[in-house]
Amino acid sequence: MSVGIDEISFYTSNYFLDLRSLALAQQTDPDKYYVGIGQEKMGMAAPDEDIVTMAANAALPLVEAVGSERISTLMFATETGIDQSKAAGVYVHRLLGLNPNCRVVELKQACYSATAAIQMACALVARQPEQKVLVVASDVARYELNTPGEATQGCGAVAIMITANPRLVEIDPEVGNYTEDVMDFWRPNYRVTALVDGKYSTKIYLKSLKKAWEHFREASPLTFDDFSHFCYHLPFGRMAQKAHQQLAKLNKSGLDAGQLEQQIEDTLSYNRIIGNSYTASMYIGLTSLLENCGHNLAGKRIGFFSYGSGCVAEFFSGRVVEGYERHLHRDRHQQMLDARQEIGYEEYLELYRYPDPRDGEHLEIPASTRGRFRLAAISHHKREYIEC
Repeated sequence: MSVGIDEISFYTSNYFLDLRSLALAQQTDPDKYYVGIGQEKMGMAAPDEDIVTMAANAALPLVEAVGSERISTLMFATETGIDQSKAAGVYVHRLLGLNPNCRVVELKQACYSATAAIQMACALVARQPEQKVLVVASDVARYELNTPGEATQGCGAVAIMITANPRLVEIDPEVGNYTEDVMDFWRPNYRVTALVDGKYSTKIYLKSLKKAWEHFREASPLTFDDFSHFCYHLPFGRMAQKAHQQLAKLNKSGLDAGQLEQQIEDTLSYNRIIGNSYTASMYIGLTSLLENCGHNLAGKRIGFFSYGSGCVAEFFSGRVVEGYERHLHRDRHQQMLDARQEIGYEEYLELYRYPDPRDGEHLEIPASTRGRFRLAAISHHKREYIEC
């Protein structure tokens, strides 16, 4: 019996800022972003969009396909949680009409936690093969204005159904892990924006890749040459290119630069126009690969490197299942991306500075999102979600 990803769907905000507009406002060359970090656009959440609404919108087609009664567990991965106690997934549970016997839990470890959720979900299904476990990763990446991180903002959610005998990707049980206590990126409870040491974070990312790969090679017979493609955590597109070049060098790969680029380029398409989505980014990258690769991936092995600042990292692998292309949501995703609305720099600042009540006052939030679910109000420290 195999276990893995049976279906995958993602969602992002209705608004985006083209990084050319940001470059113009900052009086800098747009190629600093388009070429330098490999990003073109960044998603900006509307006032009535957040990690809950994006998560519910991402998961809706998966729940409609299998039926709400058949999901036994919902795991919600995020590093931009909205409550220190209540799991954001509990709101999603209600919005999607999941059954009352479905367990819900929220997981946190920076951008890594979605991978932890998937590994736990695989273990649950291996124990009880009839179970269907829904993993949702949802985040809004925010940094201070006029900082190096500003251009790497973004938002998005991905929903993944983990089952026995999956139709998309079989997840191999062997993994390579690496953990080290570092301060490359963190967000204390009293801050809405993260603190980051960008150069140090890149250094730790690459070190963690090396260590996780070495551990993976101890556990798995697979070598670098056994993989046709690689999915990396994507704080920005250029990071995946740096990571893959390092991994190829570590393994003394005989592939040239163009061949190495072909192993990752299709994973970058959606991220380039969405921006950073933290926990969701690597799995939106997987979706991008499955939906945009020009050749059939059936039977091919994919290498995954998941990194969470702070830091925890993992390298694992999966095999694409025959017939996977019949179970994708390519058209729906493309329609969503095509329907997004571009905003100017001043509108971007308005969204960035939209009120975020902290002392219990009542805030009615006007309808703006085109999604199925929205945040309607915040009152007495309670968030009120409705179906549109």
